[in-house]
Amino acid sequence: MRKIEKTDAPESLIRFKRHNRNARYANLTEVERNDIRTKCAEEQFYLCGYCCKRVSGSSIDTVNEHIEPRDVAPDKDLDFSNIIASCKTRQQCDNAHGSARLQLTPLMSECETELSFSISGRVRGNTQRAKALIETVNLGDHEKNNKSLVQQRKKLSDALLYANGVDPGEGLDDEELLKLVIEDIETPRDGELQPFAPVVINILNGWLAN
Repeated sequence: MRKIEKTDAPESLIRFKRHNRNARYANLTEVERNDIRTKCAEEQFYLCGYCCKRVSGSSIDTVNEHIEPRDVAPDKDLDFSNIIASCKTRQQCDNAHGSARLQLTPLMSECETELSFSISGRVRGNTQRAKALIETVNLGDHEKNNKSLVQQRKKLSDALLYANGVDPGEGLDDEELLKLVIEDIETPRDGELQPFAPVVINILNGWLAN
């Protein structure tokens, strides 16, 4: 997971709120919804805010996800700082979130350290709130919970490591080289990061810590 740095709301949303002071998210037109989705995807370098798989920013595969759910915090349903781009995968991420309150979110820097990813594709929570997040949005702590995501994560993470000259099965002992690989992977290209890039960075940082 990667901390999301929120920016200013899209102009269309600002205008809508100015002219519709008592409106809610449900009152938005497709123009505002699309602009929110596009802006969030850009902020996230076209990765789902939870699982880090690729999203396009279009309604085909991307949804506007409210960190604090609309039915729990209706006063924040038009707050752009409360909205991220999520994939539309069934029983995962936005689709699994529901009305649960999240104590750890992608808007917090701790999301990069309280979750630990392994080369197997699994994720582990290092704190209770991280474990709750993994369970709530179904991020695949075990194959029986989300086999598809675990397999996707392993396959694409392996591919990204190989592309950077690292054999996932052997690791890398050269600390300086590891840092260079991390720097390369965390650098967006044309405004995009590779799918699961934050996962690979998390794995490599784990290698550095050992």
